[in-house]
Amino acid sequence: MIETTIPVEITDPVNASILAVSEDRIAGFQRDPFAEIARLSQIDVATIHERLRAMLAAGTIRRIRQTLMATSLAPGALVAWRISNDRLDAGFDFLWKQDPFSGHIVVRSTDAETPGSAYRLWTTLKVPQGFSMTKHCDFLAARVGAEGYRVMPAKCLFALGVGHVRRRGIEPGSRTEELGQVIDTNVVELTDLEWRVLEPLKREFAVDEIRDEPWTARAVEAGLSLDEFVRVATSLNERGVIGRFSTFLEHVKPSAGGTRVTRYNALFHWRVPEGREIEAGREVGRHHILTHAYWREGGPEFANVNIMAVAHGTDKPTVLAHKAAIDAHLASIGMPVLYTNVFWGGRSEIKPSEIAPLAYERWCRAIGIDPESMRA
Repeated sequence: MIETTIPVEITDPVNASILAVSEDRIAGFQRDPFAEIARLSQIDVATIHERLRAMLAAGTIRRIRQTLMATSLAPGALVAWRISNDRLDAGFDFLWKQDPFSGHIVVRSTDAETPGSAYRLWTTLKVPQGFSMTKHCDFLAARVGAEGYRVMPAKCLFALGVGHVRRRGIEPGSRTEELGQVIDTNVVELTDLEWRVLEPLKREFAVDEIRDEPWTARAVEAGLSLDEFVRVATSLNERGVIGRFSTFLEHVKPSAGGTRVTRYNALFHWRVPEGREIEAGREVGRHHILTHAYWREGGPEFANVNIMAVAHGTDKPTVLAHKAAIDAHLASIGMPVLYTNVFWGGRSEIKPSEIAPLAYERWCRAIGIDPESMRA
């Protein structure tokens, strides 16, 4: 049982200190990630366990899990779907509830009629190795009644991290001294043993799993000793396929106490001259407000934009001020911007995209598809 007097709001000072670390500061695989949160936050581990259990049970924290660099494990893309308004909600529900390979599912809109504004439904999609993204999208389009779709794989990433609590007070224009990093999206092939470790490793934690030696039961599930499980996970970390250990908050939905972590999420679009995408992306990726920044090709449907980024905020003018500050920075370094736009997020649901090939085969059979027909 969780003690009901334990504070569960993000406004509580102890919780805020924990979340400022646990959202996106625990890099890679850790044998005891909760002890690492304790070390970095300078809060004792018993309190870390107690507060995370309470916030997870209350729904303040949506999930706690070891993330993977999914772009290294399965081909992925941002997909924009053109779908009529009368089918929008049903299409959203299908992708949220019945397609485990669609992750972020967001209804987006623009402030005015612009290139691409007819594409209201946006998703992230991972299709496990060996299967066809085009075939998967064709199947989804037929099921939800989409009139068209645009697949936009990331050519590379320049920023990747959440940290909504940490970003709440960031001033527009705040950025790192150094350029943003460049993260490639090359897919890594894994052995059967490595997949055996990854499947339990990436599953979200239940309340009662937040304790010392949290991987012990996961090792048993994989049929391995704890030391062997940790060895394989550490090796995967060294190969660059492990992301961060993270506590994920509800973005827009209010907590039980009515607190919202954020209210607005914006997908920024820029078109820069061909050949200058990495240069521009690294400059955009320097800005602290951004949770994601990447090079994606929007094509003619989106005025040939090639740099995209995501920012969150509690009020719209502040989000726009951050966008203006990034635009001003690009102008100050002489980076031409040939077109820019903002797509605002409305209804949204977020879940981890499934990336295991065996899980894809199981899903195909459950939904009535021959897995062989979906292979690349």
